Amino acid sequence: LAKEVQAHPEPRELDVMVSTGEQVTIALLSMALVELGLKARSYTGAQVKILTDSAHTKARILSIDEQRIRSDLAEGCVVVVAGFQGVDDEGNITTLGRGGSDTTGVALAAALKADECQIYTDVDGVYTTDPRIVPEARRMTKITFEEMLEMASLGSKVLQIRSVEFAGKYNVQLRVLSSFEEESEGTLITFEDNRMMEHAVISGIAFNRDEAKITILGVPDRPGIAYQILGPIGDANVDVDMIVQNVGHDGLTDFSFTVHRNDYQKTLKILEPAVKHIQARGIVSGDKIAKVSAVGVGMRSHAGIASTMFRTLAEEGINIEMISTSEIKISVVIDEKYMELAVRALHKAFNLDQPA
Repeated sequence: LAKEVQAHPEPRELDVMVSTGEQVTIALLSMALVELGLKARSYTGAQVKILTDSAHTKARILSIDEQRIRSDLAEGCVVVVAGFQGVDDEGNITTLGRGGSDTTGVALAAALKADECQIYTDVDGVYTTDPRIVPEARRMTKITFEEMLEMASLGSKVLQIRSVEFAGKYNVQLRVLSSFEEESEGTLITFEDNRMMEHAVISGIAFNRDEAKITILGVPDRPGIAYQILGPIGDANVDVDMIVQNVGHDGLTDFSFTVHRNDYQKTLKILEPAVKHIQARGIVSGDKIAKVSAVGVGMRSHAGIASTMFRTLAEEGINIEMISTSEIKISVVIDEKYMELAVRALHKAFNLDQPA
């Protein structure tokens, strides 16, 4: 609607417009609760007040004045707060961007020092992998913030990364529950303890189909070359994920990295002048790849995870194109057509189909 009026909508006005949806919803929900005989009161982000910076359409929460909410709760009132929105120092309505509603819930829980923040979604918790690919996938009763951040960044779409980061930063336990099931205990996202590290080696298998791989061949092997390649890409706000630089030979090397598939063509155009400038031999690229990852805090105290992963993929005839690791994650890039096979094989290899 906004683009029908203005080709590139003014961010401030866009925030004013899109925030009205939540305003209608909180009023209707409060009315419904009153009709059921409960005391209820709705608040917009500005009324609370949820103070943000002035980055319209992607604002960050700076502080929350929770006193009005506390007063209402003390009087036995159900408080319904609009998610996804706030207000800046000058009183302008702002919205928080993607994942903003979950982030608002976590921020309110932190401000109120709640025992936990419950997020209701269309699934009943966090699974060891996508049950649509592996029917034997199990719902986890507990997972650490670190593991959930890795799972979310690697393709798990249960929670937005931003809300998990916020919860970890302010020590707010999260519980993922289903909006359609009353009895499920969901999945608790909590703090790591030694028992969790010793218990399960791998917590889950994550995957992502949304990446493209770009390799620059015959790159001069000298200081500063990585910046000359990746600097212009960063300036264009393109996120680079995995990076691999081969061992140099005769003063030349190959430089590979992955980007989101939506940025694939844009990145290739950006690279054209850079490749000519550094006098590289050429570019080889493709978007028919997938990233598959094993995640678990138990990696810190168990050896042999990588070898198990690589052996499993080899037994299935799956070639590994790139490898990336962190303290609690191993990721590989493979041909997209083998992704589901890889996920099923790894899920079984790490006994994730067995009861915890």
